[in-house]
Amino acid sequence: MNKQELINWLLEGDVAIQYQVYRDLVNEEKSDLQQRIATEGYGAVYLSHRNSNGHWGRRFYQPKWICSHYTLLDLRNLGLDRHNPQARETIEMIATREKTADGGVNPAEIISQSDVCVNGMFMNYACYFSIEADLLKSVVDFILSQKMEDGGFNCQFNRSGAKHSSLHTTICVLEGICSYKRYGYTYRLKELEEAEQSSAEFILMHQFFRSDHTGEIITKRFLNFPFPPRWHYDIVRALDCFRERNAPFDERMIPALKEIEKKRKKDGHWTTQSKAPGETHLVMEKPGGPSRWNTLRAMRILNKFKQT
Repeated sequence: MNKQELINWLLEGDVAIQYQVYRDLVNEEKSDLQQRIATEGYGAVYLSHRNSNGHWGRRFYQPKWICSHYTLLDLRNLGLDRHNPQARETIEMIATREKTADGGVNPAEIISQSDVCVNGMFMNYACYFSIEADLLKSVVDFILSQKMEDGGFNCQFNRSGAKHSSLHTTICVLEGICSYKRYGYTYRLKELEEAEQSSAEFILMHQFFRSDHTGEIITKRFLNFPFPPRWHYDIVRALDCFRERNAPFDERMIPALKEIEKKRKKDGHWTTQSKAPGETHLVMEKPGGPSRWNTLRAMRILNKFKQT
């Protein structure tokens, strides 16, 4: 299939995919499609599972992947309208009821230290859904307190004293900072922008998936890109974040871009990658089959960064 045929195939998919295809590949904003995400297809299924107490699953973080936390993250990634009342109500409830002494949101009942991965993801969807700025200040304070000397983040820094940042954690925080910046929040913005730059540099230093010491692949799991990615790092998630923050091309992207191109099938599409085990609200795409989500994400990354 050529590019237009691929776009036509993508537009046969769920309304959330249609919306993002127009936005990211056709450069046309279709607000009517975005409004339909709440009432049709994947988005409607997610919203239908919200409980009368305002949570999805049993509570904020239980069980994976049908709890409020990951459902809200998925709805943000689907492109649900930013002013959706159900999403905003649940986020406000989390922000007011789930914080601990360090200022972070913390679903753990026996661990007092908040997890900076969770807080990065929380900031991502909380800013997307326009939470009140004052409710985010302590989260910002906590995230900035966890920045490591190498420029990135590691959720074990405040728990077991990790010395080296984690790509998993760093991408969660980077996405959160980018969302905070994009949607107009200003509290400690300069410090967050510095953390954004150092986090991006930490990822670039690793060429997105290689050891900065040996040049070897850190783990082949980084070359697998399921959707939704949950908290797991992978090269497509990272490059899509760089695309969304309008980062310039960097030669250190080339190895990851080549890995993405290698996974493209002869007819032009990408397949659905293996996912982490756990409960889900629905199966959006059959494992191993053609993936509209991965084809969309790969195409918009290559459109942005591929050098000819």
